[in-house]
Amino acid sequence: MPQIGWFELLIIVVISILVIGPKDFPIVLKKMGSWVGSIKNFFTNVQSNIEEVTNLEDKNSEKSEVKNKIEKKDE
Repeated sequence: MPQIGWFELLIIVVISILVIGPKDFPIVLKKMGSWVGSIKNFFTNVQSNIEEVTNLEDKNSEKSEVKNKIEKKDE
């Protein structure tokens, strides 16, 4: 997997300043930071929902195991 070094990062910044312009560059960086934050929040929510579902599935399987043990004792 390719790695981005400091020199490559500097080239990207210089080119983006030339293309976007020095006046609008901070605005674009702020907007990109906002997008990254929104994406991180989305994936955090998805991960917590997945963990919640797996915890519910584990609890349901534990309940069914206890129920099966009780039924076997009754027989």
